[in-house]
Parts: sequence; structure tokens; C-alpha cells
Amino acid sequence: MPTARVGRIRQAREADILRAAAGVFAAKGFAGATMQDIATAAGLPKASLHYYFRHKQALYRAVLADLLHDWLAPADALAVDRHPHEALSHYITEKMRMTAERPEASRLFASEVLRGAPEIGDLLRTELRALVEAKVCVIDGWKARCWIAPDVDATHLFFTLWAATQTYADFDAQVCAVLGVARLGADDLQRATDHVLRTVLRGCGVTEPVESGASPHA
Repeated sequence: MPTARVGRIRQAREADILRAAAGVFAAKGFAGATMQDIATAAGLPKASLHYYFRHKQALYRAVLADLLHDWLAPADALAVDRHPHEALSHYITEKMRMTAERPEASRLFASEVLRGAPEIGDLLRTELRALVEAKVCVIDGWKARCWIAPDVDATHLFFTLWAATQTYADFDAQVCAVLGVARLGADDLQRATDHVLRTVLRGCGVTEPVESGASPHA
């Protein structure tokens, strides 16, 4: 079998394992989850799982690193030459979509952070911090072009965005209880997305561009 095909098969199998493991870790926690649980969820013999990941901690770290990369991907929309109305709208919509589609992933990540991030603290201090610093520079560029309110604290804006979007996964039981529903449906999630969009864009003084490439802050 060609080496490239073998590589693709391995990547696909590892991705399946990571998704299955994320669900098991989210449901049972690191201490409660077993490699047998994860193998069963992934539809693999336990021996095959150990071929890809030798022990549970290595798999747990791989799951968290994969989740972090996925959660950071929407930030690519935040570019200095992209108007904040479009960029922030895309970022928020994508975060809400991921929250709806992978709530267990968000809860697992939140659980790790609540424990003090013992497994991914290094990634938070390096990769996450570097990304936020880069995107703060983007927001500063928007300020210079009068596209966003000058008093927006770019760093703390990210904390607000994360809290406003991921709460619908991390605290869905609370949200459902207040809304009087068993689970959040498509209409509930769209209502939530529209609210977060309005709140963030108005709070940041961002309006739709009057014409392509330029929209001074009102």
C-alpha cells in the first residue's frame, strides 16, 4: 500500500479515536474513563487503541490539543484588512456552531481549565497566548482605521467572546432550565447567536460598512 495512503488512513483513524475519546472523557472525566471505554466507543480492539496511543494520559493530552486547535481555527477570520462587522460576525457564528455541534468537547476543555489546566497549561501559555496577542494587534489596526470603538479592550474582548458562546455548551443545563426546554433546538441556538452578535457588535461600536473596505466608526 502506498505510503501516502497509509498516512491518510492513520490520520483518519486517529481523528476517529480523538472524537470518541473526547466523548468518553467528557462523560466520565479523566479519572473515570478507561482505555477500554474509549476503544469500545471508537469501535476498536483495545490493543489497536494502544497501537495509536500507548497510555491514557497521552490520549487525553492529544484530545485536548486537538480541541484547542479546533476552537482556535475560527480566529483566522480576524484579519486586519477584513472589516470587523464581517470578521466578528463570522467568528461568533462559527463559535456558536461548534458549541452546538460539539458541546461535549467544550465541556471537556472547560473541565480541564477548571482543574488548573494541568495537561495543557503549556499550550495555553504559548499557543493560545500567542494567537490572542496577534489578534489584539488586528483589533488595534481596526481602531486605527476607526472601524471599532477606540475604548475596546482587545484582550478582554476575547474573554467575553469565549464566555458568551461556550456557555451554551458548558452550562446548557442551566440555559435549558431557564428557557423551559429539554434541550436547545435550532431556533434556540439561532436566537442565542443573534443576541450575541447584536450585543458584541453594538458594544464594540461596529456597524456595517457603508461601502467595501471602509466604514468609519460612528
